[in-house]
Amino acid sequence: MKAILKQCKYSPDGLIPAIVQDYKTGDVLMLAYMNKLALQKTLKTKQVHFWSRSRNKLWLKGETSGNVQILKSIAFDCDSDAILVKVNQLGGAACHTGRRSCFFKQVKGAKLVQTGKILFDPKKVYGK
Repeated sequence: MKAILKQCKYSPDGLIPAIVQDYKTGDVLMLAYMNKLALQKTLKTKQVHFWSRSRNKLWLKGETSGNVQILKSIAFDCDSDAILVKVNQLGGAACHTGRRSCFFKQVKGAKLVQTGKILFDPKKVYGK
Protein backbone atom coordinates (compact mmCIF):
# COMPACT_ATOMS: atom_id res chain seq x y z
CA MET A 1 0.00 0.00 0.00
CA LYS A 2 2.91 2.37 0.70
CA ALA A 3 4.02 2.16 -2.93
CA ILE A 4 0.52 3.16 -4.07
CA LEU A 5 0.38 6.10 -1.69
CA LYS A 6 3.79 7.28 -2.87
CA GLN A 7 2.66 7.22 -6.53
CA CYS A 8 0.24 10.10 -5.91
CA LYS A 9 1.23 13.58 -6.90
CA TYR A 10 -0.72 15.58 -4.33
CA SER A 11 -1.38 19.30 -4.72
CA PRO A 12 0.46 21.69 -2.36
CA ASP A 13 -2.47 21.38 0.07
CA GLY A 14 -2.03 17.58 0.14
CA LEU A 15 -5.04 16.69 -2.00
CA ILE A 16 -5.62 14.75 -5.19
CA PRO A 17 -8.86 14.94 -7.25
CA ALA A 18 -10.86 11.72 -7.38
CA ILE A 19 -13.39 11.15 -10.14
CA VAL A 20 -16.00 8.66 -8.96
CA GLN A 21 -17.66 6.43 -11.54
CA ASP A 22 -20.27 3.68 -11.28
CA TYR A 23 -18.41 0.46 -12.06
CA LYS A 24 -21.36 -1.13 -13.91
CA THR A 25 -22.82 1.74 -15.94
CA GLY A 26 -19.80 4.02 -16.33
CA ASP A 27 -21.86 6.98 -15.08
CA VAL A 28 -19.72 9.71 -13.54
CA LEU A 29 -21.17 10.21 -10.08
CA MET A 30 -19.03 12.91 -8.50
CA LEU A 31 -15.69 14.62 -8.13
CA ALA A 32 -14.16 14.88 -4.68
CA TYR A 33 -10.71 15.09 -3.13
CA MET A 34 -8.59 12.61 -1.23
CA ASN A 35 -5.59 13.12 0.94
CA LYS A 36 -3.15 10.35 1.86
CA LEU A 37 -5.28 9.21 4.82
CA ALA A 38 -8.49 9.09 2.75
CA LEU A 39 -6.79 6.99 0.08
CA GLN A 40 -5.25 4.72 2.70
CA LYS A 41 -8.60 4.16 4.46
CA THR A 42 -10.33 3.57 1.12
CA LEU A 43 -7.80 0.91 0.13
CA LYS A 44 -7.94 -0.73 3.55
CA THR A 45 -11.71 -0.75 4.17
CA LYS A 46 -12.99 -0.87 0.55
CA GLN A 47 -15.43 1.91 1.51
CA VAL A 48 -14.62 5.24 -0.15
CA HIS A 49 -13.31 8.06 2.03
CA PHE A 50 -12.62 11.66 1.04
CA TRP A 51 -11.21 14.85 2.49
CA SER A 52 -13.91 17.48 2.91
CA ARG A 53 -12.48 20.85 2.00
CA SER A 54 -15.52 22.70 3.37
CA ARG A 55 -15.49 20.87 6.72
CA ASN A 56 -11.71 20.41 6.79
CA LYS A 57 -11.99 16.77 7.85
CA LEU A 58 -11.93 13.19 6.66
CA TRP A 59 -15.31 11.70 5.77
CA LEU A 60 -16.66 8.32 4.82
CA LYS A 61 -18.98 8.72 1.84
CA GLY A 62 -22.47 7.90 3.04
CA GLU A 63 -21.77 8.25 6.76
CA THR A 64 -24.79 10.57 7.11
CA SER A 65 -26.96 9.65 4.11
CA GLY A 66 -26.37 5.89 4.08
CA ASN A 67 -25.43 6.14 0.39
CA VAL A 68 -22.10 4.36 0.79
CA GLN A 69 -19.64 3.74 -2.03
CA ILE A 70 -18.00 0.31 -2.16
CA LEU A 71 -14.64 0.35 -3.89
CA LYS A 72 -14.30 -1.78 -7.03
CA SER A 73 -11.09 -0.34 -8.51
CA ILE A 74 -8.73 2.62 -8.50
CA ALA A 75 -6.67 3.90 -11.44
CA PHE A 76 -4.25 6.79 -11.70
CA ASP A 77 -3.98 9.09 -14.70
CA CYS A 78 -0.73 9.30 -16.67
CA ASP A 79 0.73 11.97 -14.37
CA SER A 80 -0.49 10.33 -11.14
CA ASP A 81 -2.17 13.62 -10.19
CA ALA A 82 -5.78 12.42 -10.48
CA ILE A 83 -7.57 9.23 -9.47
CA LEU A 84 -10.45 7.36 -11.09
CA VAL A 85 -12.41 5.49 -8.43
CA LYS A 86 -14.93 2.92 -9.64
CA VAL A 87 -17.61 2.08 -7.09
CA ASN A 88 -20.76 0.20 -6.34
CA GLN A 89 -23.03 3.07 -5.26
CA LEU A 90 -25.30 1.79 -2.50
CA GLY A 91 -28.52 3.65 -1.79
CA GLY A 92 -28.74 5.08 -5.30
CA ALA A 93 -27.66 8.69 -4.71
CA ALA A 94 -24.07 9.95 -4.76
CA CYS A 95 -24.87 13.68 -4.66
CA HIS A 96 -25.68 15.66 -1.52
CA THR A 97 -28.60 17.17 -3.48
CA GLY A 98 -30.28 13.76 -3.40
CA ARG A 99 -29.55 12.90 -7.02
CA ARG A 100 -27.67 9.90 -8.35
CA SER A 101 -24.93 12.06 -9.91
CA CYS A 102 -23.51 15.46 -9.01
CA PHE A 103 -23.39 16.18 -12.75
CA PHE A 104 -27.10 16.96 -13.16
CA LYS A 105 -26.78 20.45 -14.65
CA GLN A 106 -26.72 19.96 -18.42
CA VAL A 107 -26.11 22.58 -21.09
CA LYS A 108 -29.07 22.75 -23.46
CA GLY A 109 -28.46 25.47 -26.02
CA ALA A 110 -27.81 28.64 -24.00
CA LYS A 111 -29.34 27.31 -20.77
CA LEU A 112 -28.39 25.09 -17.87
CA VAL A 113 -31.11 22.53 -17.27
CA GLN A 114 -31.32 20.47 -14.10
CA THR A 115 -31.84 16.79 -14.76
CA GLY A 116 -31.93 13.67 -12.66
CA LYS A 117 -34.56 12.43 -10.28
CA ILE A 118 -34.18 13.47 -6.65
CA LEU A 119 -33.90 10.24 -4.66
CA PHE A 120 -33.91 11.71 -1.14
CA ASP A 121 -34.68 15.00 0.58
CA PRO A 122 -31.35 16.54 1.65
CA LYS A 123 -33.02 18.62 4.39
CA LYS A 124 -34.32 15.46 6.06
CA VAL A 125 -31.00 13.64 5.72
CA TYR A 126 -28.53 16.43 6.54
CA GLY A 127 -30.75 18.74 8.56
CA LYS A 128 -29.82 21.85 6.57
